[in-house]
Amino acid sequence: MKRQVCIVGMGEIGGVFARGFLKAGHPVYPVLRGMDLSKLEKAIDPEVIVISVAEKDFSACLSALPRVWHDRLVLVQNELLPCDWERHGLAHPTVISIWFEKKWPQDYKVIIPSPVFGPHAPLIETVLKNFQISTRVLKSTEELLFELVLKNLYILTINIAGLEVGGTVGELWSKHEPFARGVASDVLDVQFKLIGRQLDRAPLIQGMRKAFEGDWNHKCMGRTALARLQRVIAQADEAHLDVNALRQIQTRQKINHS
Repeated sequence: MKRQVCIVGMGEIGGVFARGFLKAGHPVYPVLRGMDLSKLEKAIDPEVIVISVAEKDFSACLSALPRVWHDRLVLVQNELLPCDWERHGLAHPTVISIWFEKKWPQDYKVIIPSPVFGPHAPLIETVLKNFQISTRVLKSTEELLFELVLKNLYILTINIAGLEVGGTVGELWSKHEPFARGVASDVLDVQFKLIGRQLDRAPLIQGMRKAFEGDWNHKCMGRTALARLQRVIAQADEAHLDVNALRQIQTRQKINHS
């Protein structure tokens, strides 16, 4: 029998990974909200631990994990950057930037192949292939950094712009491209400050547009859109960035909800 897999966070995405590992022959141990992670070390000895909790719970989750598990982690989050795991002493986790969505009651939907990097990347590639979820195994940390910034650019741009214009990513780009580019530029300013360096903006914008092409009908504004805007503004404040496009949206949102 193949070794056990532990999945922390059994939401929609965690459920996809659970199904994939089960189909690949791995027993799956789900960790649910409220369970004491510090006691699991004596109870189970998993091959990998998939962290699929919400962004707001990510840091607390890593803090609570047994340190002996640190080299077995697979991180599955949006708005993820190397600083988010490095502050917890993690050197080489496996990280996947997921480009498939799963919303109840529909099954998963692939937008573009999901890049994955780290020691367990081949295993994740095999597991997701069971459901025809395509992946790309990356070759370097530099490639991973680009992909993480790209995913953050996509998620933050469409959610924040969606607060103003709603609709789909296709409508955002066809009807409001200058506005979308302004939001994207501010988002990249914040991302570059968080990673401590500049990346070439043009390939990132091109990558975002390619993701739009993967599903032109993808809705822009998710339920956490306003929280994402507030989080990015707080990061900009800490870094003393202007991000005028984002601040104008914030002002209009306050007026609309007053």
